[in-house]
Amino acid sequence: MQLVLKVSILNGIVMGGGAGVSIHGRFRVATENSVFAMPETALGLFPDIGASYFLSRLPGFFGEYVGLTGARLDGAEMRACGLATHFVPSSRLALLEEALYKVNSSDPAVISAVIDKFSLEPYLKDHSAYHWMDVIDKCFSRRTVEEILSALESESTNRADAWISDAIQSLKKASPTSLKISLRSIREGRLQGVGQCLIREYRMVCHVMMGEVSKDFFEGCRAILLDKDKNPKWKPSKLELVNDNMVDQYFSKINDDRWEDIKLPARSNLPATAIAKL
Repeated sequence: MQLVLKVSILNGIVMGGGAGVSIHGRFRVATENSVFAMPETALGLFPDIGASYFLSRLPGFFGEYVGLTGARLDGAEMRACGLATHFVPSSRLALLEEALYKVNSSDPAVISAVIDKFSLEPYLKDHSAYHWMDVIDKCFSRRTVEEILSALESESTNRADAWISDAIQSLKKASPTSLKISLRSIREGRLQGVGQCLIREYRMVCHVMMGEVSKDFFEGCRAILLDKDKNPKWKPSKLELVNDNMVDQYFSKINDDRWEDIKLPARSNLPATAIAKL
């Protein structure tokens, strides 16, 4: 079997399915045009497509920050936190693609060396939240969403950083149910492999679509995508109204033959170099 290594060139918006088909790849090339985000909590959903796997493996608690707030990251931030393995200016992409096309090798070291020839270390903007990882870790390591929000509000009284106020506003506008299941999903992802994360997330999506606990996803789609009034009416409307039993239901196996767990193919015969690296 000849191993084919995927090189994802992220020269634009990387969200939703676009993130799902690229971030799990071996090589992920960002540019100055890259924009990454997981904005699902604003839609009444949660970061899926294996996001609980790769977000939980970002430095410190940066994954919780990105997953809960839907914060947008540029190419330099993607490279800094590890979502991207390389940064290549868009003006050099055509040359990179040509060089990769000419390489007759499936050796990751060879592929990486080719990309390295066109790569550079990008400048991380002064206002980037990544400069304040100590504050992010302090706030987003808290056990509950309520505690995270309280910690951010406490920090905002001592500093006027825009990213903190943006994070607070994003959390307050997001679906309370989505925030709670998203936090638990990312925390569970820290202890699970990518396959386990995908199976669990699929189960969670099934619960979302069934709408037995909350119909926030349908309301979010209405407010953001259809009517575009950007004024979703979440139910439950407050974090304190979403209890642990409600959250537990999203992680439980569905007792209905029409909603089966996803079954992933065995990967035991794949070489180590085929496994995504973060």
